[in-house]
Amino acid sequence: MDSPRDSIGSSSSRVAEDYLKAIWSSTEWGGEPATTSSLAKRFSTSKATVSINVKRLVAQGLLEHVPYGEITLTESGRKLAISMVRAHRVLETFLVDSLGYGWDEIHEIAERMEHAATDEFIDRLHALLGHPAQDPHGDPIPTRQGGIDYPQDAHILGLDHQGTYEVVRISDADSERLREFAHVGIVPGARIELTSETAHDARIAVLENGSRIPLSAEQLDLLIVRIV
Repeated sequence: MDSPRDSIGSSSSRVAEDYLKAIWSSTEWGGEPATTSSLAKRFSTSKATVSINVKRLVAQGLLEHVPYGEITLTESGRKLAISMVRAHRVLETFLVDSLGYGWDEIHEIAERMEHAATDEFIDRLHALLGHPAQDPHGDPIPTRQGGIDYPQDAHILGLDHQGTYEVVRISDADSERLREFAHVGIVPGARIELTSETAHDARIAVLENGSRIPLSAEQLDLLIVRIV
C-alpha cells in the first residue's frame, strides 16, 4: 500500500512533518486553528521563520493559508499529518507496553523516533502489539487508511461539569501533570465523581478508592471523559 509520506516524497522532511502534525493537533481537542503566531510559540521560533516554512508547504500543496489568518491542511497534508499521528501513538504504545517506560516519559522519545519510522514499520509494530485501538493516554490510534475512531459522547471535563465520569483520554502535553494523575490513579478507564465542592479555586473530585482531591481548571481541561 502506498504511504502518504512516500507519495509526498522530498517534502516529507522533519520540519514539514512537525508542522503538519502540529496543525492537525491544534484542533483535535477543540482548540483554535493554527496561525503563524501559534506555530511560532509551539516551535519556539520567529513568525518570520514560520511564514517561510508555511509558504513552502503551501507551494507543495500541503497547506492552505489565509494571510494573517488560519493555516489549514489540504487533503494531502491531512493524510501526511495523520500518518505521523499514527506513528507517534503506535510508538508510544510500544515504549510503554514492550519497553516498560512510564506514560510521562514517552512523548519526546516518540517525537524523535516517528520521523525515522516508515509506515510499513509502524504497521508491523502495530500488529506485533496486537492492533491496539488507543495509546497509553487513551488517544485513538488512526488506521493505516486514516480513519480515527473517537469515543462517543466524550467531552473535555472542565469546571462547568458535575457528576460521575469515566476518564477516556488524558492530554500528554504536560509530563508533570501526567505524573500527578498517575500518582492518584487518574488514568484512562478510571472513574471519578466531580462534586460541586470547591477548594482554593479547584473542584473536589472523589476517586474510585474514596479519596478526595482538588482538581484545578488547568487539570480538568486535560481530561476527556464520558458520563457513566
